[in-house]
Amino acid sequence: MEHAKAIEIDWPALRDAAREAMKRAYCPYSGFPVGAAALVDDGRIISGCNVENAAYGVALCAECGVVSALHGPGKSENPRLVAVVVVDRHGNTLMPCGRCRQLLWEHGGASIQIETTQGILPMSDVLPDAFGPDDLIKRV
Repeated sequence: MEHAKAIEIDWPALRDAAREAMKRAYCPYSGFPVGAAALVDDGRIISGCNVENAAYGVALCAECGVVSALHGPGKSENPRLVAVVVVDRHGNTLMPCGRCRQLLWEHGGASIQIETTQGILPMSDVLPDAFGPDDLIKRV
């Protein structure tokens, strides 16, 4: 499911888009705004912010917004995430939670690049031995 096409990643532009998305966060319960932005293999930069809910368990992380945007208006056929940045209220790099790492794997695969607190890493380093769509095929 990986795309071989190489795309230049403008990390500062992704960080800026994530910071702008963070400003739209709906977080009246935690007071912890998060923004995320991603580069898509069709060249789009998409973004999302966290959206909380009084029923805490149904809150949406910023990365959920990115994945929704990936499949929203203007999408290409079978779009894939290439690179992702997630930031906190200060614009500092924030690691995706476990659930969101799984979401990003699903829509970008092992080679998606993520800005982490330790630098830029492929998802295969951030989520080793991940379960993905291929497992459903291989294990049937």
